[in-house]
Amino acid sequence: MDRTVVLITGCSSGIGLHLALHLASDPSQSFKVYATLRDLTAQGPLLEAAQARGCPPGSLETLQLDVRDADSIAAARTRVTEGRVDVLVCNAGRGLVGPLEAHNEGAVDSVLDVNLAGTVRMLQAFLPDMKRRRSGRILVTGSVGGLMALPFNAVYCASKFAVEGLCESLAVMLQRFGVYVSVIECGPVRTAFPEKLEGGLGGILDRTDPETRDLFSRYRRHLEHMLVEATQDPEEVVEVFLQALRAPRPALRYFSTERFHPLIKLRFSDLSGSSYVAAVHQRVFGDQATEGFEGTDCGEAEAGAGELGAPLATPQ
Repeated sequence: MDRTVVLITGCSSGIGLHLALHLASDPSQSFKVYATLRDLTAQGPLLEAAQARGCPPGSLETLQLDVRDADSIAAARTRVTEGRVDVLVCNAGRGLVGPLEAHNEGAVDSVLDVNLAGTVRMLQAFLPDMKRRRSGRILVTGSVGGLMALPFNAVYCASKFAVEGLCESLAVMLQRFGVYVSVIECGPVRTAFPEKLEGGLGGILDRTDPETRDLFSRYRRHLEHMLVEATQDPEEVVEVFLQALRAPRPALRYFSTERFHPLIKLRFSDLSGSSYVAAVHQRVFGDQATEGFEGTDCGEAEAGAGELGAPLATPQ
């Protein structure tokens, strides 16, 4: 029986690494995994972990792939010896946190290039063959920061909001071809993502006014507190990817945690946006910015706002 061919981007650490290992070491030996990395000099941890887990020979292969470069994507595609990809996992991503005016143009361009344009390039490269074969799964690493915006994450959230629209639009059309798109909506995940933020945490803060710097300081304190409470282990999140991969008719969205559902519901229940903006502002910048809220629906929504460390912790 032919193995399911899976290609995953962003496998140097975090969810990409853990998902590649899980599939390659599956006892059924039914997966062939192509784990791609922008820089193959970073493949050491992946290969060492694969050896430690006893991945069978031929179950895991690493490829160089930079989602910013269409030629790099095309070259990786030619190295897939099976001539097809059954499951494409778009996981590569970048973060950007801080006041908008503190970011230099290069950092903004990089985040949009990787998170949005990089996903588009991957789909342009692999989707046509799935449509021709009328079969395929596409899993995209999303973020709750793509469903509701967070302060000091404007560009990151913009990129993730755009990915949501991209995937939702494709999902409507691709059912005709037997191809399913699923976005795995992640909250904070214990990965190296925070250390890989474009321009570092905050950017160039002396470009901003004192009041904005004070608000950013409050946000950082709030975020540190909530990351302690809400961060998930990558293996826990991988289980959600597997749920989408194995479903007969996968849903458009899967959530790695339900902690943020009250605030997501609040955002969509008031289409003016006023309730959401007020709740997040109070939660992050108000007097109770580092305290939990219990009991009422409104309190749960505000607590959800406080837990949104996703832009810092989304896996890539």
